[in-house]
Amino acid sequence: MNAYASEINNKEFLDTIQRMAIVAQYRTPNVEPHIERIRRYTYTLALGMDLSGEAALTISYASQLHDIGEAGVPQSILAKAGELSAYDWEIVKRHTATGAEMLSGSASNLLQTAEMIALTHHERWNGSGYPKGLRGEAIPISGRITALADVFDALTTARAYKKETLPLVKAKKLILESSNELFDHELIGVFAENFDELANIHHTYKDRTPAA
Repeated sequence: MNAYASEINNKEFLDTIQRMAIVAQYRTPNVEPHIERIRRYTYTLALGMDLSGEAALTISYASQLHDIGEAGVPQSILAKAGELSAYDWEIVKRHTATGAEMLSGSASNLLQTAEMIALTHHERWNGSGYPKGLRGEAIPISGRITALADVFDALTTARAYKKETLPLVKAKKLILESSNELFDHELIGVFAENFDELANIHHTYKDRTPAA
């Protein structure tokens, strides 16, 4: 077994990755169901993009660390209800670079993937994202997949900054309308084709308590 395969077959290592994600976002309500949904959404989407099983598993486990950089964001900002000030928003946006820095320097393929995801999961297909304003295929596939999964989850669950949740079909409509603008058009097709599976994941791993 090569090193690439051994990482995703090492249950203790994968459990450690999950615990790292929980610790990093421990101050956030419902972090465990959130990262479980993200892991399963990204796995489904990665397979739909014809990635290998090993690559799909690597992205899915690495995606759990997408917001690890939030550990560096003050709780007063993370828990703030309503719109953030321009200053607060700039602080929040730093979590991408912070997360990548936290994960940098590892020889682990999974953690290298997590580093890339942490840095790029807020980039957008049309270049309107952050931190680097990457456009199109300059955004790594792992970041593109996690971005779509994270937005779908944000639209359909309550967060500290918003109590409203969209019905799944309305969230689907908004995402489909973002094809070739915010999200990779090919990935949007995979999202549509696998929507029933994504909806099942959403219903199976529901938030346990209302967002504070």
